[in-house]
Amino acid sequence: MGQIDLINISKSYDKQKSVLDEINLSIEEGEFFVLVGPSGSGKSTLLRMIAGLEDITSGTLKINDKVVNHMPPKDRNLSMVFQNYALYPHLSVEQNILFGLNAKKIDKQEQQKRLTETAATMGLTELLKRKPRELSGGQRQRVALARSVVSEAPLCLMDEPLSNLDAKLRAHMRIEIRRLQKRLGLTMVYVTHDQVEAMTMGDRIMVLNDGKIQQVGKPITLYNEPANLFVASFIGTPKMNLGKAVLNEEQGQLLIEDMLNLKVNPNVDDIPRNENVTIGIRAEHIFPGTDENTTHHLEVVNVEQLGNETSIAFDIGSELWTAKWPGQWDITVGDVVPVKIDMDNLCFFHSDTGDLIKSAKAGKKQEVVLI
Repeated sequence: MGQIDLINISKSYDKQKSVLDEINLSIEEGEFFVLVGPSGSGKSTLLRMIAGLEDITSGTLKINDKVVNHMPPKDRNLSMVFQNYALYPHLSVEQNILFGLNAKKIDKQEQQKRLTETAATMGLTELLKRKPRELSGGQRQRVALARSVVSEAPLCLMDEPLSNLDAKLRAHMRIEIRRLQKRLGLTMVYVTHDQVEAMTMGDRIMVLNDGKIQQVGKPITLYNEPANLFVASFIGTPKMNLGKAVLNEEQGQLLIEDMLNLKVNPNVDDIPRNENVTIGIRAEHIFPGTDENTTHHLEVVNVEQLGNETSIAFDIGSELWTAKWPGQWDITVGDVVPVKIDMDNLCFFHSDTGDLIKSAKAGKKQEVVLI
């Protein structure tokens, strides 16, 4: 059993359509667990149920092997950070941070020790005497984070805590939250709709859509082996390139979007023949072609120069595909460029169910020998 166990958890309002449908999940002690999905998928509702702020329609919720379905939030020994700060406007930053410790009657000396450490980590040391109205949005969010961290509750729930920060501060706070979580040994359940946050922060990710679990696993597993088309298109920036395809065994070719022909490899025994399937390929697996390995010539419809890499878009039938090439490329819209597309880099999905048939061979993590 994990520190948090959700057993057949469902949630509906007025017995109408389920917001969450039979969620089964275990979150381990000390784990950084991320709930990710589009708006309306049910991720914030699930977090609020763990916190005790939403009633459970059916199922069992356990924390440390104890059923807590009807236990009030104050008795669950957890802290929570909301997207909307939830600061007391009449209290100073210091008083806001220490509010929970005062309520628990923690020793004053211990309070000051925790305050000093947390304020320094969050960059709030110079702001402790200010009121929330004197702070920027990013500073207020850091106060809310500090109030949660200073409690040192073993379980911390975060509901999109970085969404109001600018890009630079968001990147910094991702690192700081992860570092704090590891240092304090916290179990953290983190809700976000930003899959970059999910990929960079989580030990494991659960992808939710329409109240149902799509896949649970390590970030790199979800990236390399998406369980279905939804996960494939949701995880990764840019999203996985997708296209309709038919494998014609007689001709020994895979026809993609009635446009691209690929020679069939001998290791595709489990791919249906002469049936519509959906293939997917990551942007980094559409390679620049050379004289020796070019498989196709494609017309460029958009170019984005990002400095460290170049993003190039092509029309593939009814789909828009994106390639990511390292470095800076002197390419303009309308150019026809050579590319290399290999069968080993393709994922195959059932077109009807969306389920994964076969993951790509490429893209596995490389082993590094440390000296």
